[in-house]
Amino acid sequence: MKKRIVVLTGAGVSAESGFATFRDTGGLWEQYDVNDVASIEGWYRNRQLVLDFYNSRRAQLKDARPNAAHLAIASLEKDYIVDVVTQNVDNLHERAGSTRVLHLHGELTKVRPENGLYDATYRTDEVIDVGFGEVHLGDKAPNGQQLRPHIVFFGEAVPNIEKAIDLVEKADILLIVGTSLQVYPAAGLYRYARRETPIYIIDPKDVPVHDPRITLIRDVATKGMETFMDILGR
Repeated sequence: MKKRIVVLTGAGVSAESGFATFRDTGGLWEQYDVNDVASIEGWYRNRQLVLDFYNSRRAQLKDARPNAAHLAIASLEKDYIVDVVTQNVDNLHERAGSTRVLHLHGELTKVRPENGLYDATYRTDEVIDVGFGEVHLGDKAPNGQQLRPHIVFFGEAVPNIEKAIDLVEKADILLIVGTSLQVYPAAGLYRYARRETPIYIIDPKDVPVHDPRITLIRDVATKGMETFMDILGR
C-alpha cells in the first residue's frame, strides 16, 4: 500500500514563480493595507477596491507558471498518495499536475454570491470559475447577488480547516513548504500529525516551532524540494 504524504504549502512555494507574497520584504502588505483589501470589513467598506485588487492578482497569476517545487510535489503522486493542503489562492499546484488540492483560504480564479459571507459558508454549486477574467461592481450571480472573490477574508471562518485536520491526522509523512507558520488556524495543523509521523519543513528562514519530529531544510522551495526528494530516495 502506498504511503500518504500530506504537503502543507504557503506563499513561499509560489514566490519563485513570480507570484507576489504578502509578508516578505517588498510584499503586498507594503503596497496595500490588509484591512482594506483582505478583510470582510474592507469588503463592506469598499467593494470596488477589493474587486480591483483581486482582478489585478488574477492578471498576475495568468502570467505566472508553476516552478520546480510545484512540479516536484506533483511528481510525488507516482509513488505516494499525496494531498496538498495550501494556504495559497493561486492554481499553480493544479497547473503543475497535483490532483488532490485542498485550498484553505479560497481560490483566486473563482467567485461566489456575497450573500454567503455572513457565516463564511457557501454552496459549492454557487461557486463560479472566472479563470483570469475580471469581476466588477454590478456583476451578479444567478441569484441576483453581487459576486465576491471566493476568498476567505480576515474576519471569516476557514470552512476547510476540519478537512485539513483530517488529512494531517492520516499522514505518514508531513511536508511543509514555504509557510511561516504564523497564520492561524493553518499554522497549528502540524500538531495534528501522529506521534510517529516525520515532519519536514522547507523554508529559507528559521521557523518558530520546536518539535522533535521536525527536520528543517533551510532553503527556498525549489532547492529544498531537491533535498527532500533525495531524503525520500535514501
